Amino acid sequence: MSLRRRMAETLDVIVARDPSIRSRSEALLHPTVLALAGHRVGNHLYQRRRYQAARLVSTVTKVLTGGIEIHPGARIGRRFFIDHGCGAVIGETAVIGDDVSLYHQVTLGSTGWWYDRERDGGGDGRRHPRLGNGVTVGAGATLLGPIRVGDDALIGAMALVTSDVPKGAHVRARAARTRTAAQGAEGGDGP
Repeated sequence: MSLRRRMAETLDVIVARDPSIRSRSEALLHPTVLALAGHRVGNHLYQRRRYQAARLVSTVTKVLTGGIEIHPGARIGRRFFIDHGCGAVIGETAVIGDDVSLYHQVTLGSTGWWYDRERDGGGDGRRHPRLGNGVTVGAGATLLGPIRVGDDALIGAMALVTSDVPKGAHVRARAARTRTAAQGAEGGDGP
């Protein structure tokens, strides 16, 4: 696919998925455009083992996008979208399918260096999640380790996911409960 067609596709995705964007020209200013452009350049360098240059591009892109951090080694499919983006983190061995949407403060991370060295990443060396096609990950969700999230799954806001998610599944964090001051004073069920 030509660079021009790929850019048009990215702009169309932004217009379709962000109701505050009304046109392709307005979509040009969306942080997803810069984040993807930076990642493509960084990934190109990374694939050619120019790791320092790739990391430099990634770092500059993170600053320019207000905090979208995509490791240059991550693999990202077509029609990817990050809404708002601030605080989004995508690790080195993450694999993201086509038509995936992430919201702000999403982390696709590892479980930590102390565990990473003890396992083989499910046989493929991954330390980070693999997201299937059509996955949506809500604001503040954290997905850790070499887990697999099946096609069309929905990960709700603030969910912590550390195990595989089947195709089409919905994962939700516990909802906050409202208690009155009187309920707390009467020895309710704790904070």
